[in-house]
Amino acid sequence: MSTTATAAAPTAHQHVSVNRPNPVSVGTIVWLASELMFFAGLFAMYFTVRSVMPTEEWATQSGKLNLTFAFINSTVLVLSSVTCQMGVWAAEKFQPSRTGSIFNVRGWGMHEWMTLTYLMGAFFIAGQIFEYAELVHEGLTISSSPYGSVFYLTTGFHGLHVVGGLVAFLFLLGRSFAARRFGHHEATTAIVTSYYWHFVDVVWIALFCVIYLLK
Repeated sequence: MSTTATAAAPTAHQHVSVNRPNPVSVGTIVWLASELMFFAGLFAMYFTVRSVMPTEEWATQSGKLNLTFAFINSTVLVLSSVTCQMGVWAAEKFQPSRTGSIFNVRGWGMHEWMTLTYLMGAFFIAGQIFEYAELVHEGLTISSSPYGSVFYLTTGFHGLHVVGGLVAFLFLLGRSFAARRFGHHEATTAIVTSYYWHFVDVVWIALFCVIYLLK
């Protein structure tokens, strides 16, 4: 009995393993938590101004927004989270580039999916700039009214975060192309970039609902 137990002990010990969390992923999540507090402050500012601003004036200013255009632009950004996640799955399979024709979407690698995500994010920023130009033409500027101030501050800071995400995608793609062999470091970069991008998308969904839908 004792001999059997003694012989089994080393064998059981050999199968013990410790899975430690990736410090880069943990650091990214902690940083995003601080960013969440930042946007919480912007939401608080928005609702504070709304509570003290006359209802009729608020309705007049918010009526200048183009809901249809904003919905289309927002849909592109939200769908970019799907393409970003497809790129992450390709990275986790260590598939940096497509296999076969570019029209064979099932064979796409991380490069193709992340490039498409980048283009969709750039489309959103271009749409936001176009929307700003239209609103300024209609007399809604950051200094024209309290509504204009909170609108441009909330959407503008989010837009800067989207631009930051686009820069991160360029860094990700550049690092992947420069690497001699696509490995865990490149895959980890893709994963943490996706964390940031999903965060930006979720924040925009909340902003869109509050600014464009909440009456």
